[in-house]
Amino acid sequence: MPLVCAAVMPHGFPLIPDLDDDADGALATRRAMEEITRRMGKAGIEVVVIAGPHGVRVDGMMALADCARAAGSLTWQGRTVELNVPLDAAMTDAIAEAARAAEVPVAMVGFAGNARSSSVLPLDWGLLTPLWFCGHDQSMPGLGNVLASDDLPAARGPAAVIVGPSRRLPREALVRFGTAVAMAAAADPRRIAFVASCDWAHTHAADGPYGFSDRAAPVDAQVVAALRDGDPLRLMTLSDDDARTAAIDGLWQVLILGGALTVVPMRADLLSYEAPTYYGMLNAWFAPDPADG
Repeated sequence: MPLVCAAVMPHGFPLIPDLDDDADGALATRRAMEEITRRMGKAGIEVVVIAGPHGVRVDGMMALADCARAAGSLTWQGRTVELNVPLDAAMTDAIAEAARAAEVPVAMVGFAGNARSSSVLPLDWGLLTPLWFCGHDQSMPGLGNVLASDDLPAARGPAAVIVGPSRRLPREALVRFGTAVAMAAAADPRRIAFVASCDWAHTHAADGPYGFSDRAAPVDAQVVAALRDGDPLRLMTLSDDDARTAAIDGLWQVLILGGALTVVPMRADLLSYEAPTYYGMLNAWFAPDPADG
């Protein structure tokens, strides 16, 4: 069936309640992510296709996790969460096929085991954090030895498809990949969501790791306006210089979302934006307008 919903979500891992009581100052962002959890549950999502910036990437290609599951842990100020998420082989293969038909280069990425059935992808913070709020909020003790174990239970929540876009791909190819995601979902009977894992300008504070840039606030304002208006493809015109200077990591995933929305138009609901430390975080929800159904 057509994509049921989509979301843009941040990945600062203090947002996970089990890791930090006050979300490192981003409580409005946490509340918005908890609202996405509620909406995902209400929508009955069975598969989440998630694109993130910090996992495995292949230069000039779209990387798809060709594994049985993804697992990992995050530690913050002495607290740890762990997650073990099943990956959906059928949807992964369908997206790969549709992307190749759209002339988007695809790399199928395995890790550890020699076969998909025994392969486990390390789960980075850019994926684990939003997945935690997609119905997978269950810490799984003992995942430190996950690569040596085949009998660990999977976390509750929908299966996932993991996508790592290369920043060297032409922006038009990212859009075409988004259309491929939507077309593959339309051919599947299950309820499927797309999530773009994104943080925005990382140059809001001079004492941050990327320093300060006066482009941070204007770039984030441009992003907020585009997503508030339900028009991610407006960001096609964001200059490479602004993207580098503001140090954003969400542009590429959002352009995939934009491509999906050309196939399945959805109404946007901007849930939050804030930059309590050195980087900007945004939550936006996309769902078809009931009046269109």
